[in-house]
Amino acid sequence: MRRSLVTAAVLLALAGSLGAGPADAPPLPDRLADTGGGSQLITAEAPDAGSTTGTVTWWERRGGRWAEAGSAPARFGANGLAEGSTREQGTSTTPTGLYDLPYAFGVEEAPAGTTYPYREVTEDSWWCQDNDARAYNRWVEPRPADCRAAEAEHLVSYGTQYARALVIGFNYDRPVRGRGAGIFLHVNGRGATAGCVSVPAAAMAEILAWADPERAPHIAVGTSSGPTAITRY
Repeated sequence: MRRSLVTAAVLLALAGSLGAGPADAPPLPDRLADTGGGSQLITAEAPDAGSTTGTVTWWERRGGRWAEAGSAPARFGANGLAEGSTREQGTSTTPTGLYDLPYAFGVEEAPAGTTYPYREVTEDSWWCQDNDARAYNRWVEPRPADCRAAEAEHLVSYGTQYARALVIGFNYDRPVRGRGAGIFLHVNGRGATAGCVSVPAAAMAEILAWADPERAPHIAVGTSSGPTAITRY
C-alpha cells in the first residue's frame, strides 16, 4: 500500500511539473520592462541576435489584461539584430528596443478600416538617409538638394516591400547621425531585410486595420534571451 501511495505521489508531482509549461507563463507584454504606456503593442521577437527570422505578434489590453490579437512569421536584418542604442548605419541589422510608431505609409492605399495616419507614396517620395542632410531620417518630397539620391530611398521603387508599412520610431525624434535611418515594419520582400522588420502582406494589412492611434501602440524588438532580450525593453 505504501509503495502505491509513493508511486501515486510521484506521478502527481510529475504531472504538475509537466503542466507548468510556457502556456502558464504570463503573456509577453507582462514580462517586458516597458510597453510604452498604451493599450496596444507589437512585439517582434527573434531567437537570438544572429537570427534573420522570428515572430511578430500584436497585443491589446482587454479587461485589464494583455491578449494576443494576431501573429505572423517575421523577417529581420540580413546580419541579425543589434542593440538599438549603439547600432551603426549600414550594418543590415535590425535595432532592438522599444519604439513608437509615428505614422503609416504605402505605395498602395490603406487597407479598409485603417484609422492610423497614412501617407500615400508618390513619384516624389523619398526617405533621406544622408548623414550630411538636414532632413536625415525623414520623409522628403521632393528630395532636397543636400540629400544625395545615392543616400536615400526612392520609396515608390519598393512597390512590394512598401506596399504598406509603419514607420518605426528608431533614431527618429532626435536623430543621431550614423545610427541609422529608414527602419520600418513593412511587407516581406525576397528575403531578409536591410534592418527593418517585415511580415507577409496579409499580416501587414491586418496590423494596419487593427492599429488605433488613440491606443498609442508601440513596437518592442528583441531576442528571446541574452543582452538584447526583448524583456529588457
